[in-house]
Amino acid sequence: MTVAPAMGSSPQQELAKLEPGERGPASAFLAANPSGVGAPLAVVIPAYNEEPTVAAVVAEIPREVAGLMTEVIVVVDGAKDATAAQAASAGALVCDVPVNRGQGAALRLGYWLARARGARIIATIDADGQYEPEELSRVAEPIVAGRADFVSGSRRRGAELTTDRIRHLGVIVFGGLFTLLVGHRVTDPACGIRAMRSDLTAAVTLEQAQYQASELMISAALHGFRLAEVPTTMRDRGAHATGTKKGGNFGYGLRFARAAIHTWRRDRRAARKLRPENTQCS
Repeated sequence: MTVAPAMGSSPQQELAKLEPGERGPASAFLAANPSGVGAPLAVVIPAYNEEPTVAAVVAEIPREVAGLMTEVIVVVDGAKDATAAQAASAGALVCDVPVNRGQGAALRLGYWLARARGARIIATIDADGQYEPEELSRVAEPIVAGRADFVSGSRRRGAELTTDRIRHLGVIVFGGLFTLLVGHRVTDPACGIRAMRSDLTAAVTLEQAQYQASELMISAALHGFRLAEVPTTMRDRGAHATGTKKGGNFGYGLRFARAAIHTWRRDRRAARKLRPENTQCS
């Protein structure tokens, strides 16, 4: 697999481009975990008040995914509990941002840190234990093999072991919307387990503070990156997990749709049209 260098300028120059509230935590992270010497595959986990579950998730991340050595980067997004300490105790590299800004902002910073460390592939998984860490190899393999640039898990192609029927219906509806917007069949646009080329995260515009899953997938597609989906599993939150941060189903769906449509409108003119030969569906 050949991937272009992740960062075109020095970490110090890139650091100055971060938001002011991110620069201190990012600088401290790189002081403890120097740039350019990380594993080829970084697993980025955004975490906000996930003390009960984050350590178990980190501990279950395989040391090798799709033939590549891994490291885990947890971006703590203004947690008021012991999320940072629990993640570090389980072996993660932790960037502790003191102010809560949203999952999208935490992921965006995590992508930057992974690129600074030299990752060629970036994968993500949620900190609440709803996804299976061993399935990271499934989402990374098409990228390693050169068949795709962005791979999302799909609970509709795999197993959805959840009891929320409204969320299940929402996945179907939004899958249809995304298919219409990008001209490529999407069955699950909001899955928390995914993988991508690291340079993709720098090539697309990421500005959503919260609903970045829709922004990332649509922007990648409209810029001609090859998409793929693979079957994955989603479970209900465990009894000991903290509650969802997404709010009620109706409000979440409305905000998710708004982010998707905004991204499509923003990127459709500047991006080249997605061609069928540039798509992959696993």
